[in-house]
Amino acid sequence: MRRILVYGVTGSGKSTLARRIAAATGVPYHSVDDLAWEPGWTAVPEEEQRRRIARICAGDEWVLDSAYGSWRDLPLARADLVVGLDLPRWRSLGRLLRRTAYRIVSRTEICNGNRERLREALSRDGIVAWHFQSFARKRDRMRAWRSDPAVPEVVLLRSPSEVERWLSTLGTPR
Repeated sequence: MRRILVYGVTGSGKSTLARRIAAATGVPYHSVDDLAWEPGWTAVPEEEQRRRIARICAGDEWVLDSAYGSWRDLPLARADLVVGLDLPRWRSLGRLLRRTAYRIVSRTEICNGNRERLREALSRDGIVAWHFQSFARKRDRMRAWRSDPAVPEVVLLRSPSEVERWLSTLGTPR
């Protein structure tokens, strides 16, 4: 497995897991947020996002930490494996709230120097609202992929202990 898509709801730990997979396998990790957001929280136009993702997915090895709807088809067409973080809402929401609060208080830079701010995080278009708007849809999608023969192998991980057990099977990097 050298082309891996990590998928899950907002706050489920996709980026953390993708980095850990990359560390365990030696496969290059790519942060989707870094590819989709410019400084000042300026969204990269969808055509450019597709071009960036297509270039990565054309390669033989990659780990992506998400798949946005406008270009989800690209990694799905090339992935060897989809790792779905199918965590309960309370866990992913708790992680999201803790992470967001930490980033706001610490003024941590994320994706191309952007910083989360309380007003934006709690706005109608913010990360917390997005969690509620997209949770069921993303969860249903992961579960449907698992039984779809047109989609690569899907591993659904439903708890931190399942994540740890699965990671322990990956071996050492090259």
